[in-house]
Amino acid sequence: MIVVTGATGPLGRGVVQHLLQRVPAHQVGVSVRDPAKAADVAALGVRVRSGDFASPDTLGAAFAGAAQVLVVSVNQLGDAARSQHRAAIRAARAAGARRVLYTSHLGARVDSPFAPGADHAVAEAVLDEGAAPFTALRHGFYAESALHLIAHGLAAGEIRAPEDGPVSWTMRADLAEADAILLAEEGRLDGITPPLTAREAFTMADVARVASELTGREIRRVTLTDDAWRDEMVAHGTPAPVAELLLGMYRAARRGDFATVDPTLGALLGRRPRTMRDALAAHVRRGPGTDTDAPHPTA
Repeated sequence: MIVVTGATGPLGRGVVQHLLQRVPAHQVGVSVRDPAKAADVAALGVRVRSGDFASPDTLGAAFAGAAQVLVVSVNQLGDAARSQHRAAIRAARAAGARRVLYTSHLGARVDSPFAPGADHAVAEAVLDEGAAPFTALRHGFYAESALHLIAHGLAAGEIRAPEDGPVSWTMRADLAEADAILLAEEGRLDGITPPLTAREAFTMADVARVASELTGREIRRVTLTDDAWRDEMVAHGTPAPVAELLLGMYRAARRGDFATVDPTLGALLGRRPRTMRDALAAHVRRGPGTDTDAPHPTA
């Protein structure tokens, strides 16, 4: 059995949907905090069990019978994220899973100025304990996160942000499909994967240029100092810790932590992964105010 955690979230649900196109439903299980939210997949024959990383004693039953477990990283930071990831990885192994997969990030580094990058690096170290097979999925940065960050700027005609660097923004749906492929074809990628990214990286200046082309109106890129940008974000209602977290993302980007592009994702999908240009084009077609999901802080 393949067990997917976080299956009521956008990534986990997408993984399950693609997985069901490749393996029978009775071979798929999900571990979720609220089983009622997974009633739709239960109706398809998927095994649904309650499991909470913050309550490790719930995970043994949730992971029972799993040959593989996909641990979807949590929407937490620091000690909370690290302890929950550690608990989930170790519980999966204790339940007898022969392979644990974990949704990491191409920016995973212990010294990352982007706090989630360090959390992912710690999780990868836990995966590497002992000799058990694992796959750390080095996901590209979600293009949806970029759209959330710049939505106001696109509407106002001015993207205001600190100095940045190229980011290989990648569509979450493409990553969910790739994760499902790797679960269905066990062992295809072992250990820490190459970066799973689109084949083009964009700076905020690139985003402004492409958005201008797509909308037919000028969208300027305005570069602020780190302090000025943080103060502006807080003045507009962003909590100071969140502003500091996002500032860390820009700092990591300008030193090149998210600039890598790699062919692995395209090879898995058998097609060209969608880029930030595709995400912007879809955003323009849908119209303003449609990208309302806050980005997952770890991707």
